[in-house]
Amino acid sequence: MGRLDSWMWGVRLYKTRSAATAGVRGGHVKVNDESAKPSQEIKPGDILRVRRDAEERIVEVVDPRVVKRVGASVAVQAYIDRTPEKPPPIPEMAGRVAVRDRGSGRPTKRERRELDRLRGFEHPNP
Repeated sequence: MGRLDSWMWGVRLYKTRSAATAGVRGGHVKVNDESAKPSQEIKPGDILRVRRDAEERIVEVVDPRVVKRVGASVAVQAYIDRTPEKPPPIPEMAGRVAVRDRGSGRPTKRERRELDRLRGFEHPNP
């Protein structure tokens, strides 16, 4: 059995062990849908939910004995990735940038003064 933080570092879910420890302490890692501690022992069958960079990965522990950093080909054998697949991008929206029509944003200072005059409020310095 191994520590949660060193296992996550070993299987490359985090770049450094200190980052893994900080992620667990920050509440970004759940073990079997419960809060965890960095020193928590993990066992085969545990489900980890790891939130990083606005994405969540769900992994099932297969080999908890990984305590040292291993190569990527060995790391993927230590867990099963249960993360649901992302929906495909909408083809019509690919490559588009949100563009607002001219004049549809916030009113300019001049337009705001005209609106205030229309409402009956006069500015001291026009």
